Order: sequence, then structure tokens, then C-alpha cells
Amino acid sequence: MPPPKPTQHVNPLLPQKSKKEQNPEYYLEGIRAGNRFILSECITLLESTRPEKRALAENILEQFKEDNSTIRIGITGTPGVGKSTFIEALGMFLIKQGHHPAVLAIDPSSTHSKGSILGDKTRMARLSGRDEAYIRPTPSGAILGGTALYTKDTIRLCEAAGFDVVLVETVGVGQSETEVNHITDVNLLLLQPGAGDDIQGIKRGIMENADIFIINKADGPQLELAKQAKRAYRNALQLFHHEMEEWKSPIILVSSVQDYGMEEVYQAIQDYKKLLIDKSIFEGRRREQDMRWFSMKSRDVMENIILGSSAFSTMYAQLKEDVLHQKTTISAALDRMRSVLSSLIEKSNKK
Repeated sequence: MPPPKPTQHVNPLLPQKSKKEQNPEYYLEGIRAGNRFILSECITLLESTRPEKRALAENILEQFKEDNSTIRIGITGTPGVGKSTFIEALGMFLIKQGHHPAVLAIDPSSTHSKGSILGDKTRMARLSGRDEAYIRPTPSGAILGGTALYTKDTIRLCEAAGFDVVLVETVGVGQSETEVNHITDVNLLLLQPGAGDDIQGIKRGIMENADIFIINKADGPQLELAKQAKRAYRNALQLFHHEMEEWKSPIILVSSVQDYGMEEVYQAIQDYKKLLIDKSIFEGRRREQDMRWFSMKSRDVMENIILGSSAFSTMYAQLKEDVLHQKTTISAALDRMRSVLSSLIEKSNKK
């Protein structure tokens, strides 16, 4: 099914200037130099709806080899758990350890206007002002799973620019919030201090995909609640088994506003990566992720080619009208679509 056309919400009288594209060497040199502005330009090319701009970005991406010395961290949590505050505190701690963190904050897109607020930079004022860090808010679009369409490619561009720790903040816990597991090395699940209802609200798949559990806001009057929650979550985790038997998922109390617990979080991330490397899983998992990403993007390519066929697109539009006005059933429409598509492929093979 083709993506819905975005609703026009831009003032037609507002002058819109398109930034002039540079030659590939301009972007390559800028990224190698760690220039954050040129990195942003390149990511914008990658996210563009214009094929020629995406092709330029993908050509640039091809010039960089994957860096296995980096660490990719997925961060998921229920709404209001304090993901942005936590990421800023962790980012500041990482800088103190000599790292250069990049934050890819995925903002939910409106199903009506297709727009996003993209306000994560304003929520991370300290971190966004540091030269060692990079923050890139990105709309999720129509993509499920808590990530955006080009998140994985954006990660590679950030790594090529010298950012050795990439933090991917998802849109928030939901039934499809497991996609981040397929583009990161370690996944952090942020939890609220109050236990009980929060456990019920977290899907089983989310719990199973988490490697490190973090109870945020463990300060002031909520500290005791956080300690109680830790015991409750520890009991709940007995029902789950991590894919690596040697790893016992830690539950860490943190206070993002007081920068408490960041050292323990950092050590847990380092320990998990070391275990992946020691068991020869780290690089293999990244290759598996590449293959999964290739399969996903391949389906996109095939869909675009199929819908680009005038014969198929005309038939497809007619079938949608027939289904809408109940002139045919969905099953019959799908059978018709399968028949026409098979016929087009057979004709192509005979040429």
C-alpha cells in the first residue's frame, strides 16, 4: 500500500528556498572532520523524499566502512518516565569519560498532519550546547516500532563523523516498540518509581528485549517508591529469560536531575558489550541486523517498482474503489491483485 500523501499545512504564500546541493567531496570531508552542520545536511539528504537527494546521501554512506568500536544504545520507556532528561544526564557523563555521544531522538508523527514537534533539543539544553555531542530529532513518520525509516543509516553517518556512542531514543513504549532491538547493541528500558500498574502496561516483548532496566526519578520522596519498584521488577523478571544465559539483567536506580546512578549504568553497558565480544556475538549480531535491514528496504524497493507500473497502479486504484464501495470483498480483491501481478511478471520473464 503506498504511503498516504501528506496534508498541506504550509502557507502557500510563504517563500521556500531550497539549499543548494554540494558535491559529494564537500560532505565526505565535512563528515570526516566531524562537522556537525554538514552531518545534519547529509542526514537531511538521506531523509529527503526526492530520489536524487537520497541517492547522493547513499553514495556518501557507501564511502564509510562500519566501525565496530562504537556502541549503539536503544532507550525505551513509558511516556513521562523522563527519557530526555535521562539521556542528557547520561550524555554529559559520557563526555566526562572522553566519549562523543550522538542522540537520535525519534518523535511521534501526527496521523493527521504528518508533522512532529521535534523539541528534544530544547529538553536537552546542557547536552546540545556541548561540542562533543550531537542531537538529531527525527519524525517517526508512518513507521511502527519506535524508530524512523532511515535511523540505521543515520547511525552509520554519526559514527563516520566520530561519534562513538549513539543513543537512539524511541517514541515511547507501545505494542510495536521492539524495532530498536534490531538496530542497536544494547537496550535500556526506563521505568517509573511506582510499581504495579506500570508492569501491566509494558508489553512482554518490550521486557524480553531489554538488557538493562533503569528506574528513573529515584530521588526525594520517590526514592522509597523506587526501591519498592526495584523489588517488584526483580520478581517480575524471574518470568523472563535473557537470550544470553550468562547475563543477568541489572535493575538500576537513577536520578537524572541529580546525575545519580550514571556510573552504574555506564558500567552495565560496558559489561554487556564485553560479554557480546567475548562470546563472539557482537559483530555477528550487527551482520544479522544488516541483513534484516536489507530485507526491509528490499520490500520498499519492490513495492515502489510494482506501484510504478501503470497497468498495476490503475488496477490497484480501481480495486481500492471497489472495496471502499463494497463492490467486491477484500479476499476477492487480493486474489485479483495476485493474478494481475503474476501475469505481469510472467510477461516480463518472456521478454
